[in-house]
Amino acid sequence: MKQNKIKTDAAPKPVGAYPHARKVGDFLFLSGVGPRHPETDGVPGSEFSKAGNYLAFDFEQQCRQVFDNVKTILEASGAKWNDLVDVTVFLTDMKRDFHTYNRVYAEYFKDAQPCRTTLGIDSLPTPICIELKCVAYLGDDK
Repeated sequence: MKQNKIKTDAAPKPVGAYPHARKVGDFLFLSGVGPRHPETDGVPGSEFSKAGNYLAFDFEQQCRQVFDNVKTILEASGAKWNDLVDVTVFLTDMKRDFHTYNRVYAEYFKDAQPCRTTLGIDSLPTPICIELKCVAYLGDDK
């Protein structure tokens, strides 16, 4: 089965040795996508100490940037937002952030209704509060 790795300069650089996405057959698998801004590499709405710890952050801005980053990677891969069929969400503080995430998610996913799993985890590889892992289906008309 043919596999295509996808990397784009329009999305934040991966923090490890992996592509933004990989197309396998009719499916597109996105690597974990965080809220870093593609041009600045900063986390929108966040202020960090010199040691890299949070001083202040705006979780809603992180949510919106994650969705923008996912959309950018989808488009660079020849996919659209409505092609998403599965979204796995990782939150570092489920109790604090789930309500905000769910509200913003509903704004972005009015028409597209992919399956979704939300997990509360201890941490992510960089100082962010949210990461998405997505799968899109590119079959039928692609």
